[in-house]
Amino acid sequence: MPIISFLRRTAAACAALALASAPALAQGLVRDAEIEAVMRAYSDPLIEAAGLNVNSVDIYLVGDMEFNAFVTRGQNVFLNTGLIVVAQTPNEIKGVIAHEIGHIEGAHLVRMQQAERSAMAAMAAAIGVGIIAALAGAGDAGAAIIASSPQFATLDFMTYTRSQEAAADQAAVRFMTATGQSARGLVSTFERLAHQERLSFQRRWQYFRSHPLSSDRIEALRRNVEASPYADVPDTDEEIETLRRIQAKIIGFMAPPSQTFERYPESDTSIPARYARAVAYYKQGLMARAEEEVLTLIADEPDNPYFHELHGQMLFESGQIDRAIAPYRRSLELAERQPLLQIGLATALIASGDEASVNEALMLLTQALVAEPDNAFGWFQKSLAHTALGDLAMAELATAERYFAVGDSMHAHLFARRAHERLERGAEAWIRSAELLYATEPTAREVREWNRREQTRPNFAGLRFN
Repeated sequence: MPIISFLRRTAAACAALALASAPALAQGLVRDAEIEAVMRAYSDPLIEAAGLNVNSVDIYLVGDMEFNAFVTRGQNVFLNTGLIVVAQTPNEIKGVIAHEIGHIEGAHLVRMQQAERSAMAAMAAAIGVGIIAALAGAGDAGAAIIASSPQFATLDFMTYTRSQEAAADQAAVRFMTATGQSARGLVSTFERLAHQERLSFQRRWQYFRSHPLSSDRIEALRRNVEASPYADVPDTDEEIETLRRIQAKIIGFMAPPSQTFERYPESDTSIPARYARAVAYYKQGLMARAEEEVLTLIADEPDNPYFHELHGQMLFESGQIDRAIAPYRRSLELAERQPLLQIGLATALIASGDEASVNEALMLLTQALVAEPDNAFGWFQKSLAHTALGDLAMAELATAERYFAVGDSMHAHLFARRAHERLERGAEAWIRSAELLYATEPTAREVREWNRREQTRPNFAGLRFN
């Protein structure tokens, strides 16, 4: 997808409520300005209805075509691309998002930790009873109790989880009602996917491993939904069309081209179909056909920034850098101050090589990184721009920021130290390098282990702590 980058954010994004969060994160986070804008439009009213700060709740896209959504500490909501593709209506996605926000509002992350401790206590108690029975002479009974102790823990934990799910369901209906929307989408999602509950644990989608589902739960949710005065409010035609477009975009980028063409044959001349085919042709290396498709989209909607962005990406990645700048620039004119679009144009400007373009790129990157200080790709491009202009100290500071954004404190500290030694004392950049040095100060043990590893590498790069 345009400006795709697979990022590893800070540690706040690593402890998920969902039991299957680690495999999902392993797929990588997908960045796409258009899809993110749609998900924020779905999410922000629900976040406000929950009494939370919109700016404190982050929404992430996980590049995984399996149906899943989960939250982590730090008020982070993760949505699999598969969730978006599987959804039949925008309301279904909104319902799932509302449910996940219900977990945040209910502080279920903290309570999950308490439940885990309670489950372990139940298991320990069962083991204790088994030992007592064995010591009393009932060896077989004692062994059976000890062997079943993990089951006691699981039952205790899952009972607690079901109560959280019921609370999150109720919260979702409350948020949807507060925003004048129906929550039927959540019911229809659960009903359509209820067969997953009957599969073995290993075969279930990750969502249903961490979100236990039952007919009683669906029925309780349905009663709650139908009591809302907004139960009959439908999605608008515009919302449905927007969803179909981003679904086509995801499929175009993430599915094999053969599957894309099967789902969106040439006989389908709708905008979503042409969108998906443009991407599929591009993935196949058929640049002429890809450009032809995307130009038909631009002809139909000349003010759509994301069609121009896709055109720019196709040209840039096929080596037509000079031609890529104009569509990238047009995309940003149509969606001003959009950080990912700013980074896209800046990337093309830096690659063009002339000094004026690189200086323009630096301005765009500075603006983008104020809005997205954790965008590692943006910092990487900023380091390239400073290098092109011969400012190595600022390039090293940008590199330090890049490593800091992905949680690599050791490299961040090394490059911050290099920048600190070269920058003008007291300057804003010098102060920032000092902040990074303080924030990433390694322990003596970390320094010893780092130096040992670096000395034993075949291609020792000289990155050594003194």
